[in-house]
Amino acid sequence: MRGRNAMAGWYCGSVLVEVAVPAPVHRTFTYAAKDPRALEAGRRLVVPFGRRETVAFSLGPAREAPPGEIREVQAVLDDGPIFSPELLSLLRFAADYYLHPLGDAMRAALPPALLEPGPVSERAPLPDRVELAVPADAAREAVRRAPRQAALIERLAEAGGALDAQDLRRELGEVAPILRALAAKGVVRLSARPAPGPEIFGGGPAPEPSPEQAEALRAIEASLGRYQAFLLQGVTGSGKTEVYLQAIRAVLARGQGALVLVPEIALTPQLAARFRSRFGDEVAVLHSGLGDAERVREHRRLLRGEARIALGARSAVFAPVRDLGIVIVDEEHDPSYKQEDRFRYHARDLAVMRARLSEIPCVLGSATPSLESLENARRGKYARLVLSRRLDGRGLPEVEIVDLRQPAEEIPAGEPEILSPRLLEELAAAVERGEQAILFLNRRGHSPLVLCPTCGERASCPNCDVGLTYHRSTESLRCHYCDLRVRRWERCPSCDEELLILGAGTERLELSLKERLPRARVARLDRDVAPSARRLHRILSAFAAREIDVLVGTQMIAKGHDFPGVTLVGVVLADVGLGLPDFRAGERTFQLLTQVAGRAGRGEVPGKVIVQTFRPEADAIVHASRHDPEGFAEAELRRRRDHGYPPFRRMLAVHLDGRDAAEVQRQAQALGELARRLAADRAEVRGPAPAPIARLRGRSRFQILLLAERASTLRAVGARLLAALPPGRGVRVALDMDPASTL
Repeated sequence: MRGRNAMAGWYCGSVLVEVAVPAPVHRTFTYAAKDPRALEAGRRLVVPFGRRETVAFSLGPAREAPPGEIREVQAVLDDGPIFSPELLSLLRFAADYYLHPLGDAMRAALPPALLEPGPVSERAPLPDRVELAVPADAAREAVRRAPRQAALIERLAEAGGALDAQDLRRELGEVAPILRALAAKGVVRLSARPAPGPEIFGGGPAPEPSPEQAEALRAIEASLGRYQAFLLQGVTGSGKTEVYLQAIRAVLARGQGALVLVPEIALTPQLAARFRSRFGDEVAVLHSGLGDAERVREHRRLLRGEARIALGARSAVFAPVRDLGIVIVDEEHDPSYKQEDRFRYHARDLAVMRARLSEIPCVLGSATPSLESLENARRGKYARLVLSRRLDGRGLPEVEIVDLRQPAEEIPAGEPEILSPRLLEELAAAVERGEQAILFLNRRGHSPLVLCPTCGERASCPNCDVGLTYHRSTESLRCHYCDLRVRRWERCPSCDEELLILGAGTERLELSLKERLPRARVARLDRDVAPSARRLHRILSAFAAREIDVLVGTQMIAKGHDFPGVTLVGVVLADVGLGLPDFRAGERTFQLLTQVAGRAGRGEVPGKVIVQTFRPEADAIVHASRHDPEGFAEAELRRRRDHGYPPFRRMLAVHLDGRDAAEVQRQAQALGELARRLAADRAEVRGPAPAPIARLRGRSRFQILLLAERASTLRAVGARLLAALPPGRGVRVALDMDPASTL
């Protein structure tokens, strides 16, 4: 081993830099670098790590030289740091708070292509629209010897002659060179958005705000330049998005940028269109539906200051917006803001922390705020802004509950109908009047239960502790967790009796509706019919164009959509989520019911909602039917307080999984005993116990829950648990701070 003086001489002319490596290791490393630019924190570096080279991240000068051989930085990438000091601070906080390796957290903050050691190309932006310039047969003849060009022409012909270029890229890969070649042949026309005029950049006319909107805007604009968290609670249709837009206009006028988070890709294109109509190319869109090069291009537009507004889903919380002036989180209650594997961060909470670190305001918007945010508002940590009325004087929809319970003697033979006579009556009347309806059932497939009536055996997934769902369209049984697909069983494998197919999903609901209302144009929206953004947008566009009368769907249709033609919403089975073994089940049900009910009556015709349920007395259903978030919150917070659940105590979940069930249980018991010793009387330890879904993707699962008054207590215990973990043995252990679900 070299002495410290010998090392100093050996590295004469080099500098020592602290480096975070994008790997699951809870430490940083020291490298030598001949290029002094490596000392600039936030830069990407290429370093040898193990037997390979990897992209890593400079954290600045190393404090001291470690013993042993020090390896050298191979290259310094980029013209400058890819992480600003503010973003580095956020990532250090996140890694520490969520007990996750810093380098791996930094990896999650970048487009995947920026993690490759080689050069990253930014493909030229695609045109917005591609159209056939000649008849389809003539186009086919022109490209018959070019297979990739021919495939693109066929896709255009299938779509009626025109398509969005980004959809073509998602389907066919990199198409820019093909489009240029086709345009040169005169086979297609390429069109782009017109250059935005001055009014698009926030200087043009915006709707006059309502008194409540104006009051909210005054409060937000008064806080520009300092940290303040706002909870913007507005009923569905009250104009929360317009508050965001006008607040951003004020921020841009100060020469600053904005970060806007939305929960899902389904909402991003709709909001993107609205934002671009106001701010043009100042908007960079970031979400997982983009190709690698598109994500790099949008990331770099923000990094260079070419775009000043980042709009995106969960990971956009790390977007490199320059001179950030405001952070906005739309639908802040949505569980999809929580990353459920690897780096288990909550984007909403990191958004608040990013605003605090940058000393700027953060706006959390929702019609159904999370109980955590409501409690923060009640404690004075958040300022509460309320939009209590829909715009233009429109009222909230009337809600009618249909009790599906029946006396035993009145239950008909066979399985009951999915749609009650009352809901069918209202559907038929709405269609007859030329109005639109949405039917919500948060369950995919045709039937969720395939059962033998003789021996009671259920068709279950061999990899997961769940039943298989029957999908009639493919005559298959599918697991909605591991995506196992097998042909439908005709008879019971145990006793050879004919199987029963019971229960209803969206596929069965769609078929039933087409039989009952043959004159109605019915379509379905769930992951099975819309696995891609392109399919999703096509269905939503058809519904917006009034080409569909009744749209059947899962939670994909429940939030964020604004269809003025919808006058009726039917909730087919409001109880689906209430039976889940999760302490947030009631809250999730209330939020979903309120959100889907809010799709009705957003135009000139008043809306109506019919809720079918076997549990009409449940708090979530009662308060959702009354449009009463305050009443629900009061009842649910009382229950949470009695049971010691968040938001009154913080929670840390320890998840264990492995293929050997006995070994998982043994390690869970040992870890539970250690957790109790470490927690002493500072935290309550519940478990270990099998997870509610005890087997998933072939791995047995246990969990331990720790609850304490302070997050710092749980983090201290969690850090010591990580340090004490035994090596390997085929059991994975993951720590989840502030879990969104205990399933």
